[in-house]
Amino acid sequence: MPGMADIRAKERWERRTQGPLLLLSVLFAVAYAAPIVRTDLAPWVRDVCRAVEWSVWAAFALDYAVRLRLAPRRWAFVRSQPLALLAVLLPLLQPLRLLRLVSALLLVGQRARMASRVRVTTYVAGSCLGLLVFGSLAVLEVERNSPDGNIRTLGDAVWWSFTTMTTVGYGDLAPTTGLGRLLAIGLMLSGIALLGVVTANIAAWFIARFDEEDAAERQQKAAIEGLTAEVRALRAEVAELRGGLTGSGGPGDGTVTGGAVTGGTGHVSSPRS
Repeated sequence: MPGMADIRAKERWERRTQGPLLLLSVLFAVAYAAPIVRTDLAPWVRDVCRAVEWSVWAAFALDYAVRLRLAPRRWAFVRSQPLALLAVLLPLLQPLRLLRLVSALLLVGQRARMASRVRVTTYVAGSCLGLLVFGSLAVLEVERNSPDGNIRTLGDAVWWSFTTMTTVGYGDLAPTTGLGRLLAIGLMLSGIALLGVVTANIAAWFIARFDEEDAAERQQKAAIEGLTAEVRALRAEVAELRGGLTGSGGPGDGTVTGGAVTGGTGHVSSPRS
C-alpha cells in the first residue's frame, strides 16, 4: 500500500533527523545568546551568529516540508500541527530575531515531543529551563537600551524571568517597553502551564506510589488469609482423625475369647468341659 510506505518513510525520516535537529537547536541557542551576553562582539561574529540562526530555522523548515510531503494525508498533517506551520511562517512575515527565537522554540519543542526516549518529566524540565534562559535573553535584549528600563544585566533578566514564570512578581523589576510586556505575558502563560504539568506529574507519581503500596498490602493480606484457611483446614483434619481413633476403641479395651482377656480387668476365664 502506498499509504503504509509513506508512513514508514516519514517515520524513518523523523527517526534519522531527530538527533541532528536537536544538535542544531543547541547551536541556535549559542548563536542567539552570544550577541546578547557579549555586547562587544566584532561585527563579523554577529553576522555569523545571524547566519547560523537563519540556517537552523531553514533546517527546521525543510524538515517540516519533508514531513508534510511524506504524510499520507497532508491536510490532516497541517491541521494536527498548527504551531509548527506558524513557526515556519513567522520569520518570513517579520524577520525579527525575537520571532526567530519563538519559531525555533516551537519547532524544537514539537520535535522533542516526538522523541520516543524523552519522558514527560524530561520534556517539562527542559521546557522550563529553555523558557527561563531564552526568556531572560529576550527581555534583556529588548529592555537593555530602554531609557526607562531597569533590566540591565543578565542577572536582572534571569531574576525577572524566574519571578514571572512562577507568577510571584515581586515588582522590583518590570519591562517598560511594549515588546517586553508581550514577552512577560507569554512567559507568565507558559510558566503557569508548565508548572501545572509539573504539579500534575508530582501528584501522579505520589498516586502511583500509593497504588503500588496498596497493591502490595492487598497481596500480603490475601497471602495471610490463604495461610489462615490452610491452618484451619489442617486443624479440622486433625480433629477428625482424633475422633476416628476414639470411636474405634483404645489399646486396653476389648475382650479375648477362648482364654483371652475380657474387659479391661485382666481376668482370664478358663473354658468349661
